[in-house]
Amino acid sequence: MKVFISADIEGVTGVTHWDETHLQKESAAPHRDQMTAEVAAACEGALNAGASEVWVKDAHGEGRNVAGDRLPQQVKLVRGWSGHPFGMVEELDRSFQAMLMVGYHSPAGGGGNPLAHTMSLDFVHIKLNGQYASEFLLHAFVAAYVGVPVVFVSGDRALCELASELNPHIASVAVKEGIGASTVNIHPALATARISEAVERALQGDLSRALITLPDHFRMEICYRTHSSAYAGSFYPGAERIDAHTVAFEHDDYFEVLRCLTFAA
Repeated sequence: MKVFISADIEGVTGVTHWDETHLQKESAAPHRDQMTAEVAAACEGALNAGASEVWVKDAHGEGRNVAGDRLPQQVKLVRGWSGHPFGMVEELDRSFQAMLMVGYHSPAGGGGNPLAHTMSLDFVHIKLNGQYASEFLLHAFVAAYVGVPVVFVSGDRALCELASELNPHIASVAVKEGIGASTVNIHPALATARISEAVERALQGDLSRALITLPDHFRMEICYRTHSSAYAGSFYPGAERIDAHTVAFEHDDYFEVLRCLTFAA
């Protein structure tokens, strides 16, 4: 069994302020350590479930947060960004049997995390077929596009609830809850223990139940913070500026939606 893990930081237990997410900030160091610990726990759970190969995409910021020497030796770590439209799950393909998401967070337009956002802080929000889109949703659809089930997610409670609404067979571990500008967090060691156990259980079941069905058509709306960014973004082929701050793009092929998003950010 070949398993793919995409890792973010805003949904890691303890992370509450933007300073704690920036590679260059001294205050971020212990939170990058916890991000690594939660990723390592997911890797160990996958290996305990019989995975023969595990790939991890460091999908936060510059893609250089996870300490590779703290992961099991069987793990391949993808650092940095190639520019592929798959974004936070670049290198995912049909050769994988399952995908996991660790440290994910609530979307822009949601209130479940003080660091809620979607892809870029230059966006007020992204809507996909009328729904506020999280980074989880955008990349769960990538997994569906290549036929890989998303079997597990960890992060804030509101994001885990959204994942369950998308497919109740997606296992989840909520390691925190956002309340306004604050967070209520479980103990770091408890977070890693729960992640490892939940991943192991999730990978031992019928993985096909967690496969997501893609919509037949996609309408993406990107609301920019500045009208000037929306004006520039409206020149992407097929895009339309529907108000001063919002650009819309429609297509039947989800890869074309991702291509548009890559150039819009």
